[in-house]
Amino acid sequence: MFLELIATFVAALGAAGLILLLNRVTGGRLPRWAAPVAAGAAMIGFAIWSEYSWADRTRAQLPEGTAVFRSFEQSAFWKPWTYIWPQTHALAVVDTATARSRPDAADVLLVDIYLFARWRAPERTPQLVDCAAGARAPVSDAALADPQAAEWQVLGPDAPLIATLCAPRE
Repeated sequence: MFLELIATFVAALGAAGLILLLNRVTGGRLPRWAAPVAAGAAMIGFAIWSEYSWADRTRAQLPEGTAVFRSFEQSAFWKPWTYIWPQTHALAVVDTATARSRPDAADVLLVDIYLFARWRAPERTPQLVDCAAGARAPVSDAALADPQAAEWQVLGPDAPLIATLCAPRE
């Protein structure tokens, strides 16, 4: 967050400097308010770009063997443009590379699900996923000992988590 604040100020200084240079080249013909307006516009433009490109930049940095299975978008009244172009504020990612199953329950996978949210540290949540039933359950000692004892939540075969994790295994 601190680095984005610094980058915002650098964008403002760059835009104001460009206007001051342009003013010098044109012999002082630009209005006095041009530099502060350019600095403010650069700050707003950089902030909007940063908010909208966050999800793509985060996806690009994910390690191989992970897959985004859901994007969470939101709109806010103080950002009226988000009603036209909603902003992604979180990503749900499953670590397919480390998914593992038990010999006695081959369709039940133990996976790590990560929630990446803007301005927050990533959260890791281990889950059991039953590919055959299209369900997931939180990991507990009882669920690890016997998957039938887990508190299953049926998602359905078309749920993004099931489709992302189980489709390649079928």
